[in-house]
Amino acid sequence: MPTDEAAQVLRILDYMRERRPDITDLIRTLVEIESPTGEKAGVDRVADEVAGFASRFASVRRYSQPEYGDHLRLELDIPSQGKGQILGLGHMDTVWDVGTLKRMPWREEEGRLWGPGVFDMKSGLVYMLFAALALRDLDLKARRRFVVQLVSDEEVGSPTSTQLTRAEAGRSAAVIVAEPSAGLAGDVKTARKGGGTYRVEARGVASHAGLDFGAGASAVLEIAEQIRRIASWTDLERGLTVNPGVVRGGTASNVVAERARVDVDVRIAAREQAQEIDRRFRRIEALDPRCEVRVTGGIRKTPLERTDDVVRLYELARSISEVMGVGLGEASVGGGSDGNTTAAMGIPTLDGLGAVGEGAHATHESILIDRIADRAALIAALVLRL
Repeated sequence: MPTDEAAQVLRILDYMRERRPDITDLIRTLVEIESPTGEKAGVDRVADEVAGFASRFASVRRYSQPEYGDHLRLELDIPSQGKGQILGLGHMDTVWDVGTLKRMPWREEEGRLWGPGVFDMKSGLVYMLFAALALRDLDLKARRRFVVQLVSDEEVGSPTSTQLTRAEAGRSAAVIVAEPSAGLAGDVKTARKGGGTYRVEARGVASHAGLDFGAGASAVLEIAEQIRRIASWTDLERGLTVNPGVVRGGTASNVVAERARVDVDVRIAAREQAQEIDRRFRRIEALDPRCEVRVTGGIRKTPLERTDDVVRLYELARSISEVMGVGLGEASVGGGSDGNTTAAMGIPTLDGLGAVGEGAHATHESILIDRIADRAALIAALVLRL
Protein backbone atom coordinates (compact mmCIF):
# COMPACT_ATOMS: atom_id res chain seq x y z
CA MET A 1 0.00 0.00 0.00
CA PRO A 2 1.37 3.48 -0.86
CA THR A 3 2.79 5.44 2.07
CA ASP A 4 0.13 8.17 1.95
CA GLU A 5 -2.71 5.64 1.94
CA ALA A 6 -1.14 3.72 4.82
CA ALA A 7 -0.89 6.96 6.77
CA GLN A 8 -4.61 7.55 6.25
CA VAL A 9 -5.39 4.10 7.59
CA LEU A 10 -3.36 4.74 10.73
CA ARG A 11 -5.06 8.11 11.25
CA ILE A 12 -8.42 6.37 11.08
CA LEU A 13 -7.25 3.70 13.54
CA ASP A 14 -6.06 6.34 16.01
CA TYR A 15 -9.44 8.07 15.70
CA MET A 16 -11.30 4.85 16.51
CA ARG A 17 -9.09 4.16 19.50
CA GLU A 18 -9.85 7.61 20.89
CA ARG A 19 -13.56 7.18 20.27
CA ARG A 20 -13.84 3.65 21.63
CA PRO A 21 -15.71 4.78 24.77
CA ASP A 22 -18.27 6.56 22.57
CA ILE A 23 -18.57 3.51 20.33
CA THR A 24 -19.12 1.31 23.38
CA ASP A 25 -21.77 3.65 24.78
CA LEU A 26 -23.82 3.49 21.58
CA ILE A 27 -23.47 -0.28 21.37
CA ARG A 28 -24.76 -0.55 24.93
CA THR A 29 -27.72 1.71 24.14
CA LEU A 30 -28.76 -0.52 21.26
CA VAL A 31 -28.15 -3.82 23.07
CA GLU A 32 -30.31 -2.70 25.99
CA ILE A 33 -33.23 -2.21 23.60
CA GLU A 34 -34.65 -5.67 23.10
CA SER A 35 -35.56 -6.01 19.44
CA PRO A 36 -36.65 -9.51 18.39
CA THR A 37 -37.89 -9.54 14.83
CA GLY A 38 -41.52 -10.00 15.78
CA GLU A 39 -41.53 -7.16 18.31
CA LYS A 40 -42.11 -4.14 16.06
CA ALA A 41 -42.07 -1.64 18.91
CA GLY A 42 -38.63 -2.79 20.06
CA VAL A 43 -37.09 -2.78 16.59
CA ASP A 44 -38.56 0.66 15.97
CA ARG A 45 -36.91 1.90 19.16
CA VAL A 46 -33.56 0.79 17.78
CA ALA A 47 -34.39 2.64 14.56
CA ASP A 48 -35.25 5.73 16.61
CA GLU A 49 -31.89 5.66 18.37
CA VAL A 50 -29.91 5.06 15.20
CA ALA A 51 -31.80 7.70 13.24
CA GLY A 52 -31.40 10.22 16.06
CA PHE A 53 -27.67 9.61 16.33
CA ALA A 54 -27.10 9.61 12.57
CA SER A 55 -29.24 12.65 11.80
CA ARG A 56 -26.34 14.90 12.77
CA PHE A 57 -24.26 13.65 9.86
CA ALA A 58 -26.61 11.78 7.54
CA SER A 59 -29.73 12.14 5.47
CA VAL A 60 -32.18 9.67 7.01
CA ARG A 61 -35.06 8.01 5.21
CA ARG A 62 -37.41 5.75 7.08
CA TYR A 63 -39.50 3.06 5.40
CA SER A 64 -42.54 2.39 7.59
CA GLN A 65 -43.72 -1.18 7.93
CA PRO A 66 -47.07 -2.38 9.29
CA GLU A 67 -45.89 -5.71 10.73
CA TYR A 68 -42.11 -5.70 11.13
CA GLY A 69 -39.99 -2.82 12.33
CA ASP A 70 -39.27 0.12 10.04
CA HIS A 71 -36.25 0.06 7.72
CA LEU A 72 -33.67 2.86 7.52
CA ARG A 73 -31.64 4.33 4.67
CA LEU A 74 -28.77 6.56 5.78
CA GLU A 75 -26.85 8.60 3.26
CA LEU A 76 -23.78 9.58 5.25
CA ASP A 77 -22.34 13.07 5.01
CA ILE A 78 -18.71 12.34 4.16
CA PRO A 79 -16.30 14.09 1.78
CA SER A 80 -16.50 12.26 -1.55
CA GLN A 81 -15.99 12.64 -5.24
CA GLY A 82 -19.56 11.46 -5.70
CA LYS A 83 -18.78 8.75 -8.27
CA GLY A 84 -21.66 6.49 -7.35
CA GLN A 85 -22.05 4.83 -3.98
CA ILE A 86 -20.85 2.11 -1.65
CA LEU A 87 -23.61 0.27 0.21
CA GLY A 88 -23.27 -0.85 3.81
CA LEU A 89 -25.77 -3.46 5.01
CA GLY A 90 -26.96 -4.38 8.48
CA HIS A 91 -30.02 -5.39 10.48
CA MET A 92 -31.56 -4.09 13.68
CA ASP A 93 -33.53 -7.19 14.67
CA THR A 94 -32.24 -10.03 16.83
CA VAL A 95 -33.32 -13.59 17.64
CA TRP A 96 -33.68 -12.85 21.36
CA ASP A 97 -37.14 -12.65 22.95
CA VAL A 98 -38.17 -9.76 25.16
CA GLY A 99 -37.01 -10.55 28.68
CA THR A 100 -33.65 -12.01 27.63
CA LEU A 101 -31.77 -9.09 29.22
CA LYS A 102 -32.81 -10.37 32.63
CA ARG A 103 -30.69 -13.51 32.20
CA MET A 104 -28.16 -12.06 29.73
CA PRO A 105 -27.59 -8.50 30.96
CA TRP A 106 -25.18 -6.06 29.35
CA ARG A 107 -21.79 -6.26 30.97
CA GLU A 108 -18.12 -5.53 30.36
CA GLU A 109 -16.01 -8.41 31.67
CA GLU A 110 -13.04 -10.54 30.66
CA GLY A 111 -12.07 -8.14 27.89
CA ARG A 112 -15.49 -8.48 26.24
CA LEU A 113 -18.85 -6.80 25.86
CA TRP A 114 -21.72 -9.18 26.56
CA GLY A 115 -25.42 -9.07 25.82
CA PRO A 116 -28.16 -10.20 23.41
CA GLY A 117 -27.46 -8.90 19.92
CA VAL A 118 -24.06 -7.40 20.76
CA PHE A 119 -22.33 -9.68 18.25
CA ASP A 120 -25.18 -10.25 15.80
CA MET A 121 -25.17 -7.48 14.95
CA LYS A 122 -25.66 -4.25 16.85
CA SER A 123 -21.94 -3.58 17.10
CA GLY A 124 -21.65 -3.75 13.33
CA LEU A 125 -24.31 -1.05 12.96
CA VAL A 126 -22.35 1.21 15.24
CA TYR A 127 -19.08 0.55 13.42
CA MET A 128 -20.58 1.78 10.15
CA LEU A 129 -21.80 4.98 11.77
CA PHE A 130 -18.43 5.72 13.32
CA ALA A 131 -16.70 4.86 10.05
CA ALA A 132 -18.60 7.72 8.44
CA LEU A 133 -17.83 10.01 11.36
CA ALA A 134 -14.13 9.26 11.05
CA LEU A 135 -14.03 10.15 7.35
CA ARG A 136 -15.95 13.34 7.99
CA ASP A 137 -14.01 14.46 11.05
CA LEU A 138 -10.64 13.64 9.46
CA ASP A 139 -11.71 15.27 6.17
CA LEU A 140 -10.72 12.20 4.15
CA LYS A 141 -12.30 12.21 0.70
CA ALA A 142 -13.79 8.93 -0.48
CA ARG A 143 -14.29 8.10 -4.12
CA ARG A 144 -17.97 7.42 -3.64
CA ARG A 145 -20.72 8.39 -1.25
CA PHE A 146 -21.55 5.98 1.56
CA VAL A 147 -25.11 4.71 1.96
CA VAL A 148 -26.12 2.40 4.80
CA GLN A 149 -29.31 0.35 4.78
CA LEU A 150 -30.50 -1.12 8.07
CA VAL A 151 -33.40 -3.54 7.98
CA SER A 152 -35.73 -4.97 10.58
CA ASP A 153 -36.44 -8.49 9.35
CA GLU A 154 -33.15 -10.12 8.36
CA GLU A 155 -33.37 -12.83 11.01
CA VAL A 156 -36.52 -14.21 9.35
CA GLY A 157 -35.26 -14.00 5.77
CA SER A 158 -35.89 -10.29 4.99
CA PRO A 159 -39.43 -10.72 3.62
CA THR A 160 -40.21 -6.98 3.54
CA SER A 161 -36.75 -5.56 2.92
CA THR A 162 -35.30 -7.67 0.10
CA GLN A 163 -36.69 -5.43 -2.63
CA LEU A 164 -35.20 -2.37 -0.94
CA THR A 165 -31.86 -4.12 -0.69
CA ARG A 166 -31.91 -5.08 -4.34
CA ALA A 167 -32.81 -1.56 -5.42
CA GLU A 168 -30.04 0.00 -3.35
CA ALA A 169 -27.47 -2.59 -4.39
CA GLY A 170 -28.30 -1.95 -8.02
CA ARG A 171 -27.00 1.60 -7.58
CA SER A 172 -23.82 0.50 -5.82
CA ALA A 173 -20.29 -0.26 -6.96
CA ALA A 174 -19.75 -2.64 -4.02
CA VAL A 175 -21.47 -3.86 -0.88
CA ILE A 176 -19.92 -4.24 2.56
CA VAL A 177 -21.86 -6.20 5.14
CA ALA A 178 -21.26 -5.48 8.83
CA GLU A 179 -22.46 -8.89 9.98
CA PRO A 180 -20.18 -10.41 12.66
CA SER A 181 -16.88 -12.01 11.75
CA ALA A 182 -16.26 -15.73 11.50
CA GLY A 183 -14.46 -16.84 14.66
CA LEU A 184 -12.31 -15.12 17.24
CA ALA A 185 -9.57 -14.44 14.69
CA GLY A 186 -11.94 -12.03 12.95
CA ASP A 187 -12.12 -13.71 9.53
CA VAL A 188 -14.34 -12.04 6.97
CA LYS A 189 -16.82 -14.10 4.99
CA THR A 190 -15.97 -14.58 1.34
CA ALA A 191 -18.57 -17.30 0.85
CA ARG A 192 -21.94 -18.05 2.43
CA LYS A 193 -24.29 -20.88 1.74
CA GLY A 194 -27.72 -20.11 0.41
CA GLY A 195 -30.81 -21.95 1.47
CA GLY A 196 -34.46 -22.12 2.23
CA THR A 197 -37.22 -24.15 3.84
CA TYR A 198 -39.64 -26.66 2.39
CA ARG A 199 -42.76 -28.08 3.98
CA VAL A 200 -43.96 -31.50 2.92
CA GLU A 201 -47.53 -32.28 4.01
CA ALA A 202 -49.26 -35.61 3.77
CA ARG A 203 -52.97 -36.32 3.93
CA GLY A 204 -54.08 -39.89 4.50
CA VAL A 205 -57.27 -41.61 5.58
CA ALA A 206 -58.22 -41.57 9.24
CA SER A 207 -59.59 -44.69 10.90
CA HIS A 208 -59.83 -46.32 14.33
CA ALA A 209 -56.56 -48.15 15.00
CA GLY A 210 -58.37 -50.94 16.85
CA LEU A 211 -61.76 -51.30 15.18
CA ASP A 212 -60.95 -50.55 11.54
CA PHE A 213 -57.18 -50.43 11.11
CA GLY A 214 -57.17 -51.64 7.50
CA ALA A 215 -59.44 -48.83 6.36
CA GLY A 216 -56.85 -46.20 7.27
CA ALA A 217 -53.90 -44.80 5.38
CA SER A 218 -51.40 -43.26 7.76
CA ALA A 219 -50.08 -39.80 6.91
CA VAL A 220 -47.46 -40.30 9.63
CA LEU A 221 -46.05 -43.37 7.89
CA GLU A 222 -46.12 -41.52 4.58
CA ILE A 223 -44.14 -38.62 6.03
CA ALA A 224 -41.73 -41.00 7.74
CA GLU A 225 -40.89 -42.60 4.41
CA GLN A 226 -40.62 -39.21 2.72
CA ILE A 227 -38.23 -38.04 5.44
CA ARG A 228 -35.98 -41.05 4.81
CA ARG A 229 -35.76 -40.14 1.11
CA ILE A 230 -35.38 -36.40 1.64
CA ALA A 231 -32.58 -36.80 4.18
CA SER A 232 -30.64 -38.95 1.69
CA TRP A 233 -30.23 -35.90 -0.59
CA THR A 234 -27.57 -34.46 1.71
CA ASP A 235 -24.18 -34.40 -0.02
CA LEU A 236 -21.54 -33.11 2.38
CA GLU A 237 -18.76 -33.19 -0.20
CA ARG A 238 -20.71 -30.69 -2.31
CA GLY A 239 -21.77 -28.59 0.67
CA LEU A 240 -25.45 -29.54 0.25
CA THR A 241 -27.39 -30.31 3.42
CA VAL A 242 -31.03 -31.30 3.77
CA ASN A 243 -32.30 -31.38 7.34
CA PRO A 244 -35.83 -32.55 8.26
CA GLY A 245 -36.03 -30.47 11.41
CA VAL A 246 -39.64 -30.34 12.60
CA VAL A 247 -42.19 -33.15 12.31
CA ARG A 248 -45.84 -32.97 13.32
CA GLY A 249 -48.71 -35.37 12.77
CA GLY A 250 -51.56 -37.41 14.11
CA THR A 251 -54.18 -36.72 16.73
CA ALA A 252 -54.13 -39.72 19.08
CA SER A 253 -52.31 -43.04 19.39
CA ASN A 254 -55.48 -45.00 18.62
CA VAL A 255 -56.17 -43.13 15.37
CA VAL A 256 -54.55 -43.90 12.04
CA ALA A 257 -53.24 -40.42 11.30
CA GLU A 258 -54.98 -38.40 8.62
CA ARG A 259 -52.42 -35.55 8.52
CA ALA A 260 -48.68 -35.11 9.06
CA ARG A 261 -45.97 -32.76 7.89
CA VAL A 262 -42.25 -32.12 8.01
CA ASP A 263 -40.37 -28.81 7.73
CA VAL A 264 -37.01 -29.19 6.00
CA ASP A 265 -34.04 -26.81 6.13
CA VAL A 266 -31.91 -26.81 2.96
CA ARG A 267 -28.42 -25.27 2.58
CA ILE A 268 -26.69 -24.97 -0.79
CA ALA A 269 -23.10 -24.05 -1.62
CA ALA A 270 -23.56 -23.24 -5.32
CA ARG A 271 -26.31 -21.59 -7.32
CA GLU A 272 -26.92 -24.57 -9.58
CA GLN A 273 -27.86 -26.62 -6.51
CA ALA A 274 -30.90 -24.40 -6.02
CA GLN A 275 -32.58 -25.68 -9.19
CA GLU A 276 -31.45 -29.22 -8.55
CA ILE A 277 -32.91 -29.45 -5.06
CA ASP A 278 -36.06 -27.58 -5.99
CA ARG A 279 -36.76 -30.05 -8.79
CA ARG A 280 -36.42 -32.91 -6.34
CA PHE A 281 -38.91 -31.42 -3.92
CA ARG A 282 -41.40 -30.54 -6.67
CA ARG A 283 -41.30 -34.13 -7.95
CA ILE A 284 -42.23 -35.68 -4.62
CA GLU A 285 -45.22 -37.97 -4.95
CA ALA A 286 -47.07 -40.05 -2.40
CA LEU A 287 -45.57 -43.49 -1.85
CA ASP A 288 -48.88 -44.84 -0.54
CA PRO A 289 -51.44 -44.35 -3.35
CA ARG A 290 -54.13 -43.74 -0.75
CA CYS A 291 -52.29 -40.62 0.48
CA GLU A 292 -51.85 -37.18 -1.01
CA VAL A 293 -48.65 -35.13 -0.66
CA ARG A 294 -48.26 -31.37 -1.01
CA VAL A 295 -44.97 -29.42 -1.13
CA THR A 296 -44.61 -25.71 -0.39
CA GLY A 297 -41.70 -23.37 0.29
CA GLY A 298 -38.47 -23.02 -1.60
CA ILE A 299 -34.97 -21.55 -1.74
CA ARG A 300 -34.99 -18.01 -0.32
CA LYS A 301 -31.32 -17.09 -0.71
CA THR A 302 -28.78 -18.09 -3.32
CA PRO A 303 -25.19 -18.53 -2.15
CA LEU A 304 -22.60 -15.80 -1.80
CA GLU A 305 -19.86 -17.43 -3.83
CA ARG A 306 -16.14 -16.66 -3.73
CA THR A 307 -15.86 -14.93 -7.08
CA ASP A 308 -12.94 -12.91 -8.40
CA ASP A 309 -14.73 -9.70 -7.37
CA VAL A 310 -15.16 -10.99 -3.83
CA VAL A 311 -11.49 -11.96 -3.69
CA ARG A 312 -10.46 -8.46 -4.83
CA LEU A 313 -12.50 -6.93 -2.01
CA TYR A 314 -10.97 -9.36 0.46
CA GLU A 315 -7.43 -8.60 -0.70
CA LEU A 316 -8.05 -4.88 -0.27
CA ALA A 317 -9.42 -5.47 3.24
CA ARG A 318 -6.46 -7.70 4.07
CA SER A 319 -3.95 -5.06 2.93
CA ILE A 320 -5.68 -2.47 5.12
CA SER A 321 -5.60 -4.82 8.10
CA GLU A 322 -1.90 -5.49 7.59
CA VAL A 323 -1.19 -1.75 7.83
CA MET A 324 -3.01 -1.78 11.18
CA GLY A 325 -0.91 -4.72 12.31
CA VAL A 326 -3.85 -7.12 12.33
CA GLY A 327 -4.12 -10.27 10.23
CA LEU A 328 -7.27 -10.89 8.25
CA GLY A 329 -8.33 -14.35 7.19
CA GLU A 330 -11.34 -15.46 5.20
CA ALA A 331 -14.01 -18.08 5.79
CA SER A 332 -16.92 -19.86 4.16
CA VAL A 333 -19.95 -20.22 6.45
CA GLY A 334 -23.24 -22.05 6.36
CA GLY A 335 -25.61 -19.25 7.32
CA GLY A 336 -26.94 -16.64 4.92
CA SER A 337 -27.35 -12.87 5.12
CA ASP A 338 -28.58 -10.00 2.98
CA GLY A 339 -25.14 -10.17 1.37
CA ASN A 340 -26.36 -13.31 -0.42
CA THR A 341 -29.00 -11.16 -2.10
CA THR A 342 -26.56 -8.56 -3.38
CA ALA A 343 -23.99 -11.15 -4.46
CA ALA A 344 -26.66 -12.92 -6.50
CA MET A 345 -27.09 -9.67 -8.44
CA GLY A 346 -23.42 -9.71 -9.41
CA ILE A 347 -22.55 -6.81 -7.08
CA PRO A 348 -19.12 -7.32 -5.44
CA THR A 349 -19.94 -8.14 -1.81
CA LEU A 350 -17.75 -8.69 1.25
CA ASP A 351 -19.43 -10.00 4.40
CA GLY A 352 -18.44 -10.45 8.04
CA LEU A 353 -16.86 -7.02 8.49
CA GLY A 354 -18.54 -6.40 11.83
CA ALA A 355 -17.56 -7.28 15.37
CA VAL A 356 -14.99 -9.90 16.33
CA GLY A 357 -16.44 -12.24 18.92
CA GLU A 358 -18.55 -15.36 19.23
CA GLY A 359 -21.87 -16.74 20.35
CA ALA A 360 -24.31 -15.55 17.68
CA HIS A 361 -27.76 -16.80 18.75
CA ALA A 362 -26.18 -18.32 21.89
CA THR A 363 -26.07 -17.39 25.56
CA HIS A 364 -22.34 -16.59 25.45
CA GLU A 365 -22.81 -13.91 22.77
CA SER A 366 -19.97 -11.40 23.16
CA ILE A 367 -17.40 -9.29 21.32
CA LEU A 368 -13.74 -8.56 21.96
CA ILE A 369 -13.18 -5.03 23.24
CA ASP A 370 -9.64 -4.80 21.88
CA ARG A 371 -10.91 -5.45 18.34
CA ILE A 372 -13.47 -2.64 18.28
CA ALA A 373 -11.13 0.04 16.95
CA ASP A 374 -9.54 -1.91 14.12
CA ARG A 375 -12.86 -3.29 12.82
CA ALA A 376 -14.51 0.12 12.72
CA ALA A 377 -11.36 1.49 11.09
CA LEU A 378 -11.40 -1.31 8.51
CA ILE A 379 -14.89 -0.33 7.39
CA ALA A 380 -13.92 3.35 7.17
CA ALA A 381 -10.79 2.58 5.16
CA LEU A 382 -12.71 0.34 2.78
CA VAL A 383 -15.24 3.08 2.13
CA LEU A 384 -12.36 5.46 1.52
CA ARG A 385 -10.68 3.21 -1.03
CA LEU A 386 -13.56 1.58 -2.91
